[in-house]
Amino acid sequence: METKYDKTIHVENGYEKNAYTYYPVLVIGAGETGIAMACQLRAKLGFDQFRVFDRQSGIGGTWWINRYPGVAVDVPCALYSYSFEPYYYADKVYPKGRQIVQYLHKVASKYQIIDKIQLNTDVSELRWLEDDKLWEATITHMAPGLGDMGEKDRQAYIAKHGRESVYLKQEKVRAKIAVSAIGGLVEPKAWPDHIPGRETFNGELFHTARWKEDTNLENKDVVIIGSGCSSAQVVQALLEEDYNVKSITQLMRSPPWLTMKVPEPDRSVLYPTSLMDALTKYPILGPLFRVFAHINAESEWFNFFLDKEKNMKHRKVYQDTLLRRMRKQAPAEYHDMLTPNYPVGCKRRIFDPALGWYNCMNDSRYKLTTQKLIDVQPNGINVTGYQTYPPNSQQDQTAENEFIPADVILLANGYDIRDWLHPLKVIGKGGKSIHDVWKERGGPQAYMCCAMDGYPNLFILNGPNIYTGHHSVFLSSENMVIYALNMIKGVLAGEVDTVEVKKFAELEWTERIQRELKQTVFASTACNSWYKVENGWNSTTYSRSQTDFAFRCMFPNWSHWDITLTKRGEFRRTLWKSTKYLAYFTLIAGAFWARRTGTNLIEVVKHWSKDRLHQGLQLLIFGISQVQHRLE
Repeated sequence: METKYDKTIHVENGYEKNAYTYYPVLVIGAGETGIAMACQLRAKLGFDQFRVFDRQSGIGGTWWINRYPGVAVDVPCALYSYSFEPYYYADKVYPKGRQIVQYLHKVASKYQIIDKIQLNTDVSELRWLEDDKLWEATITHMAPGLGDMGEKDRQAYIAKHGRESVYLKQEKVRAKIAVSAIGGLVEPKAWPDHIPGRETFNGELFHTARWKEDTNLENKDVVIIGSGCSSAQVVQALLEEDYNVKSITQLMRSPPWLTMKVPEPDRSVLYPTSLMDALTKYPILGPLFRVFAHINAESEWFNFFLDKEKNMKHRKVYQDTLLRRMRKQAPAEYHDMLTPNYPVGCKRRIFDPALGWYNCMNDSRYKLTTQKLIDVQPNGINVTGYQTYPPNSQQDQTAENEFIPADVILLANGYDIRDWLHPLKVIGKGGKSIHDVWKERGGPQAYMCCAMDGYPNLFILNGPNIYTGHHSVFLSSENMVIYALNMIKGVLAGEVDTVEVKKFAELEWTERIQRELKQTVFASTACNSWYKVENGWNSTTYSRSQTDFAFRCMFPNWSHWDITLTKRGEFRRTLWKSTKYLAYFTLIAGAFWARRTGTNLIEVVKHWSKDRLHQGLQLLIFGISQVQHRLE
């Protein structure tokens, strides 16, 4: 049964209990992906009847919420920005988090989408209405700012202050197209349940992703748990900036691979002018830098991430270079502790200008340890009396536990990135939960990283296997937006009722992705990364280069999709086929006529009245428009 498609936002059923607001397009998430989708809906399709919902109190996604000291981009800004609005004129190659938020706000303002974004609003459920061919979303208006909390912290707040202190009002909205732009770096990992004593701690204890800006660190003993990208940035900021910490003890389970980034321009050393001056004077440098950064990133994929013999040789040379740099800058006492026992690329690398994290280890206030955390005490933590890394080190594992004083404990242990779409519930055809389908099929998955059979008109832009270990997330997002626009423009034109990927295509795609990932460094058994789960299922990374993915997004395989046309769409298809057949018939008939009469067709065409041809085309177009109007 065909459903009526409405192109405008409106309210149905007034103030009745079953009232709802209708949006042709509903976007969940106002981070860089949601902003890209909204901007391109306006720029590419000229469409502005959409709404973007985000539970946080500001635009920017992970960049809005991450405000820890030292937070910054670790990909060159020329590449860590939209191709349709490149960020060439930053004052640094690697802007601070605050600058990225400002950049995203400027883009949203330029493309006039700020009024389309509704903040402090949580979308808790998407449900497919088969009879209406619409998605129904349950949205909840939240108390301003409380959407910035992590899920567990928010539940603790509710337990203390009541549900009504957080969730103010619930309503239903419906949409023809639903787009999830929920990012992966959303929910911080919680405190480990097996480590007792947290509630007894007298000081501050929080995750770096939920930084408490009023925390006073002056003359404080700080313990940092974790050794990923954010921890390296925090350590440098706390030691190098005016925080005046008394000490920093960093607990590390295993060492990361640390690599230098493209150096920052320096007026007196590297370049005769600053980056901004150079780009202003020579605008061509911006696009060239972007192309260079892209080629450099893609070359890393082909050199280090595949698991062939030549790649292993490249990795070996690269790893030796990284280790030489580490031994040159880090204290000798940490050399064994900082030597990874897994191949580079298996885990997320730390990109660090001038290897600043290693330099911080020479500060007398800093200590790095792999001693295992046992419990939390009122004024500190207890750890084992021996180092747990390197794993083959000869240490007395019966040594007495050691107490480390702490006034502040910082969690820098990452995010629950493998819990896709959390906490959003998605119910498709037949009342089937998408999380149940993923469980039945072995793990989170999606055709082209964005679509599932049984969930028509739904696009998961930050879907399973979308991420890379070598490139900018902005490129992945833009590729997904391009693909989604290809799929939905027929729906927004009123010619397509539903688009749904075929089951065989989704299954074949997933099988290929998982099979190819086993031939990459991500499948290494030498490391335990957040890219994959215990059984080896990798729902995080793409199995090929981003250039490959870009071409797939630009040129969809339409045979993999079930497309249900509207009456208008059927008419246009019939008209196109009829016009094509008429053209073939006219060509053949004209050729026969010319042969029998000896007429030169070229001369006939030359003498054809341009005015008559123009008039004929006008009449044809007018006739078609009248038929379309009657169908609508």
